Amino acid sequence: MRLDAGSGVPPYEQIRVTVAEAVDAGDLVAGDRLPTVRGLADELGVAPGTVARAYRELEQAGVIETRGRSGSFVTGDGVTRRAKAAALAYLTETRSLGLRDSDALGLVRDLAH
Repeated sequence: MRLDAGSGVPPYEQIRVTVAEAVDAGDLVAGDRLPTVRGLADELGVAPGTVARAYRELEQAGVIETRGRSGSFVTGDGVTRRAKAAALAYLTETRSLGLRDSDALGLVRDLAH
């Protein structure tokens, strides 16, 4: 994995997207263990908190799960995981635009009707 320092995309988001895309492409499958936060941070030359944030968002989206000291692993619930990942990407984007979460949800409700 490599980060694009010249990109306007924050490093944590680049990590999150790269892992999510690898899972969607089948390069990472259910049960695969991800590098440790510290190990990936050292490899990429970023702060451990940057990787931790990416992992936290991936976990919230259902892409990975953390099993305490055993590490972080790719989950296996495909449709739910992808839907959560899409929702998280939407939430991240609407927050970056300055929308409140309730307003972003209202937009989705309007489109669904």
